[in-house]
Amino acid sequence: MARQEQPGLAKCLRLSRVRRRLATIALLGLLTACATEPGRVTVYQSEGFAADETFSRLFDASVEATCEAARRALLSQGYRVTTQRDDFISGSKSFQPEGEVHVQIVFNVVCASVGAGGQLATAYVNAVQDRYTLKKNPNSASFGVAAIGSLSIPLTASGDSLVKVASETIPAGRFYDRFFALMLRNLPGPIGSDR
Repeated sequence: MARQEQPGLAKCLRLSRVRRRLATIALLGLLTACATEPGRVTVYQSEGFAADETFSRLFDASVEATCEAARRALLSQGYRVTTQRDDFISGSKSFQPEGEVHVQIVFNVVCASVGAGGQLATAYVNAVQDRYTLKKNPNSASFGVAAIGSLSIPLTASGDSLVKVASETIPAGRFYDRFFALMLRNLPGPIGSDR
């Protein structure tokens, strides 16, 4: 009679183990779901592609004149022009807001013709801000002595290098509005006209 109870008991124990495993898996899944931040949104999810958040402006000038106005606007603010074509300008400017922090803004302007006449152009602009911090790398010297072997001696000198810690496109807003206003002042016009 004890032999008949054994198979039933074994079956019951197996079902109990399966239930425990399933419960453990469900609990782990629940803990994983709770561990993620509920308010955290992936960066690209906030891209609205809304018409009111434009990085562009329409100008009453040719592509060449529009990009020349952009070049002059960048130069007047201390940007170093790194690439220049009739329809594209790129420039950069460096800042040091703190002792061991370096910030660089890279400005890109693409000029595209609007309409068939070529007398209107749109300037598409974006600026990327890269943030660097100073990283100290201690130097050590090693030399070999035949009787002793190789020795490594730390030196007090260190090599410093800049390490990029952040990069972000500057969002649309007043920053670009000021740039577009400066571009407008640099567009060619009749002598004495106040654009």
